[in-house]
Amino acid sequence: MQETPLGLNVGHLLLYTMSDSNSTDFTNSSTFILLGIPGLEAAHVWISIPFCAIYAIAILGNLTILFIVKREPSLHGPMYYFLCMLAITDLVLSTSILSKILSTFWFNSREIDFSACLTHLYFILSFSAMQSGILVAMAFDRYLAICEPLRHSTTLTKPVVAKIGLAMVLRGIILVLPYPFLARRLPYCRTNIIPHTYCEHIAVVKLACADISISSYYTLSVSFFVISMDVFFIAVSYTQILRAIFSLPTKEARLKTFGTCGSHLCVILAFYIPHVFSTLAQWFGQNVALHFHILMANMYLLVPPMLNPIIYGVRTQQIRDRLLQPFTHKGTSSFLLVL
Repeated sequence: MQETPLGLNVGHLLLYTMSDSNSTDFTNSSTFILLGIPGLEAAHVWISIPFCAIYAIAILGNLTILFIVKREPSLHGPMYYFLCMLAITDLVLSTSILSKILSTFWFNSREIDFSACLTHLYFILSFSAMQSGILVAMAFDRYLAICEPLRHSTTLTKPVVAKIGLAMVLRGIILVLPYPFLARRLPYCRTNIIPHTYCEHIAVVKLACADISISSYYTLSVSFFVISMDVFFIAVSYTQILRAIFSLPTKEARLKTFGTCGSHLCVILAFYIPHVFSTLAQWFGQNVALHFHILMANMYLLVPPMLNPIIYGVRTQQIRDRLLQPFTHKGTSSFLLVL
């Protein structure tokens, strides 16, 4: 079957546009149609199973992190406050994406209002920017804890941590705010079919029948600014951290100190590597199958919220001990009863 330049079968286009054969301007009030994963429609139910598992682990893991940090006074420190911020952004991001994906896969609910689509797009992009900013704040926390330990507690007080968190939230809100406004001003008179599982920004603006260079340039500029600046600050922090670690006298001391950064490094890799691959695939992977683009875009948003609580739960002794405490206490009590 012949395919359009977007990679959609002509049959799909006819199916969703036969009710309105005339070209329509969707700028003011319209409904978009999310195809899900074009070419894999028959497997949507099966694909939803790993998506559900990822979402369940993300929800359970991040809620557990929030509960443990709240209940354990010894964890009321800058590192764990930033971790709670990361957990909240993970919960919002994964929920905003999975709710629409599962409604499409399970109930064939493909329609979404144009304004709702732009709101969906805005939430995803702004919370992704917040995640990146929080990782920078966590790198700064590790720098102070290792390189300036005497200043750590006096510098990162609760008010300062709250201000840093607020700054990261405002940065995400402000930088992403032009996205939906730039998308709204475009005329959508070709089709209202979005070949994606959610309102992904590039997939939406590509449907416009006007010049999208302003939106594209702004998207590239913000992406480059956020990613490059955040990666730069993280790299500078860890350069100083590694210099401090290698200056320690013994191997045991170096390994122990580096272990305090291991969780954060794993989270950084889990966030940035899929993001970079997905971005490169979007802009330069014209010969890559459309369903691969869409799966990559979903994975880079859904996998980090699942991995973050697992990484911190496994590698952070305080969280691990608090998590296992009910089981070890129960086992000890049973052993004493037997005696």
